[in-house]
Amino acid sequence: MASASHRRPLRKRRTTLVWAVAVAAVGLLVSLVIALRPGGEPDTVRTAAGAAAVTRTSASPTTRTPTPSPKPSTSSPAPRRTPATATTPSARPSPAATRSSAPRPASGAAPLAGRIKPGTTYEGVATHYDAKDGDGACLYGPSPDLMVAAMNHADYETSQACGAYILVRAASGASVTVRITNECPLPCAPGQLDLSKEAFAKLAGLSAGRIPIAWSLLSPNTSDTVSVRYKTGSSRHWCGIQALGHRNPLARLEVRTGGGWSRLTRTEYNYFLSPDGTGCGGSLRLTDIYGEQLTVDGIAVRPDTVQPTRVQFTRR
Repeated sequence: MASASHRRPLRKRRTTLVWAVAVAAVGLLVSLVIALRPGGEPDTVRTAAGAAAVTRTSASPTTRTPTPSPKPSTSSPAPRRTPATATTPSARPSPAATRSSAPRPASGAAPLAGRIKPGTTYEGVATHYDAKDGDGACLYGPSPDLMVAAMNHADYETSQACGAYILVRAASGASVTVRITNECPLPCAPGQLDLSKEAFAKLAGLSAGRIPIAWSLLSPNTSDTVSVRYKTGSSRHWCGIQALGHRNPLARLEVRTGGGWSRLTRTEYNYFLSPDGTGCGGSLRLTDIYGEQLTVDGIAVRPDTVQPTRVQFTRR
């Protein structure tokens, strides 16, 4: 009986041990199946990893540090800002460019000026010619004053330069004032002046032939008044009118008509024409490049006769 009582507990312990081993085997098998399934990790782990990935993706646009702009390399440095004075035309003039030798007049101070403007210095060359009696393309006629010059074709500008007083300076410092009475045809370049021999000699020896110069427009001090002349052949039916002795370059010449003032066309030989006789023998209105106007009355049609007036443009 004693032995029997000892066998029953032993069988119970064996049964318990077998169940424990079986449960452990089943647990191990389940673990192996889960470990070997596609994805290699439990759904809970994968879900957590996916959530983390979503979090990183959504946070990326707002938490990412902006990419800095590339820094210039030593081989191609960033351009430096050029000082303002280096970009102005007056700081680095080209041969054909102008430079200011005096304070420029306010904008619109000479609204009718052409290529030759006051307050501006032009650079070019001076040559010389035999001016003889001082007459030239401007048809002013002979003059005892031979301090005259021929303006290059471009700056002559259909005789608009006629009568202009020009201060000419040489590199040596010598200077001379001349009056434009002639045109220097091509190949005279813009900026070039062909001076009378008498004027050229004030700057250099005639043997030099050609020298660099700078020149600018003058408004001279003079006691003379403007004169008017009708061209040879003028009448009440056709006339050409010329102004002489004006202190400043002449921009316009107009004649009075029933409806007001009529502007006449300027020719290359420095006369203003009225082809149908309009205004011939009537009142005239002269306008300089600054816009100043002078009205002249009582000038009869007397061909080729210089008739003085009592008016003159203001000195500028």
